[in-house]
Amino acid sequence: MNQALEALAGFDNNNKRGNAMEGTTLRRGLNARHIRFMALGSAIGTGLFYGSAAAIQRAGPSVLLAYVIGGLAVYLVMRALGEMAVRTPLAGSFGHYASQHLGRWAGFLTGWTYAFSMMMVCLADVTAFGVYMGLWFPDTPRWIWVLGIVLCIAALNLCSVRVFGELEFWLSLVKVLAIVAMIVAGLGVLLLGIQLGDGSAAASGFSNLWAHGGFFPNGIEGMLASFTIVMFAFGGIEVIGLTAGEAKDPRRMIPKAINSVPLRILLFYVLTLLVLMALYPWQKIGSQGSPFVQIFSGLGIASAASLLNVVVISAAVSAINSDIFCTGRMLYGMAQNGQAPAGFARLSRHGVPWMTVLVMSIALLVGVLLNYLLPNELFLVFASLVTFAVVWVWLMILLSQVAMRRGLGPEEVVGLDFPVPFWPWGQYFAIVFMLFILGVLAVFPDTRLALYVGVGWLVLLSLAYWRWVRPKEDGQEALELS
Repeated sequence: MNQALEALAGFDNNNKRGNAMEGTTLRRGLNARHIRFMALGSAIGTGLFYGSAAAIQRAGPSVLLAYVIGGLAVYLVMRALGEMAVRTPLAGSFGHYASQHLGRWAGFLTGWTYAFSMMMVCLADVTAFGVYMGLWFPDTPRWIWVLGIVLCIAALNLCSVRVFGELEFWLSLVKVLAIVAMIVAGLGVLLLGIQLGDGSAAASGFSNLWAHGGFFPNGIEGMLASFTIVMFAFGGIEVIGLTAGEAKDPRRMIPKAINSVPLRILLFYVLTLLVLMALYPWQKIGSQGSPFVQIFSGLGIASAASLLNVVVISAAVSAINSDIFCTGRMLYGMAQNGQAPAGFARLSRHGVPWMTVLVMSIALLVGVLLNYLLPNELFLVFASLVTFAVVWVWLMILLSQVAMRRGLGPEEVVGLDFPVPFWPWGQYFAIVFMLFILGVLAVFPDTRLALYVGVGWLVLLSLAYWRWVRPKEDGQEALELS
């Protein structure tokens, strides 16, 4: 245990850290187009294409209301992050902000918890990738596909940041265009009263939103239970804050990206799921495979199902790609701040923190083993673990922004380039909502394990911090004072 904790804290002496940090500078190769679509790519992925089935089964049509409420809270988180990122654009931004405004212990917990959440998201995404490939190759073991995608993504993330940004732009564009096409086609079917397939499928129509048990078929409790999947789906949008260190003009690009993304995500999630549940009764949308593929297969459009499977596969690849990027930039910033091993600050000749790519790839190989041992039970477990970690990080972002704002003088507040809206009540609402989500995890038995694991993780991190990190910080402060 002690060796594991020390490896997590993993700090060399100050001389080693100083040498490792020399010449390690991220390259500003991301433009507004890259940043905007990276946020869309990370947030529009497995949570929508695969996880939405579990959310629909819990809430029925009322899942639409859950996405609206969750989207509003996440937008307020994004604005809080944007206020800080525009004022102080840094790599690994919100880990640094937590250290600066809440204390280094809070920053340590925030940074490592975010890295943990990204690892869980990647495991969920590679699991979903294996499920998608099962549509075409049902007899091939899932773990083979998981191993293949892990190796491919590791290679992609060793390219320069501009190559990464360009790849992510096109992968995200494929997803966005596919969703728009599906919405337009679905609305056309619904408005024209066209019945698709061989007649065996249930009738399509907006009445499906209330004809099968009402808008709240599982009661308010069902809608509340869906929040764990809903918040998992929005996880990843905070990547905008992590791009600050590599954006060419962060003070101009970050506000544009933040202002353009939330409404689009709400439209994609809410309008897309509305069309899906109108095309096909919600209770028949199962949890095996993507609901997008299931719906069009059930309506008798086999070619469309195969085409959509290509889209959801690209979505999974895009999300894994973004998640590894996010983890690398967070740990890079923490290494510069003395809260992660110095090796995470070393860059390749392309300006990429290669150590994180290596570590994440090794961690994802665990997903290969898990998909071999437990192929049918992984996604919901990973999703609930991610929900805890991401909600914790969002809570720290909100608290950091509140602490920062309270420490500013009146003139400094007026001088903010991208202030949060609805101050301070919007921030208080978002904070209470994040605490509410943690409570939801505790209430329902199938997500309670995630809360236990999450709290255990925070305790483990705290032990590592107070045992190894804090003494070094105290020693450094003593040297500076002398």
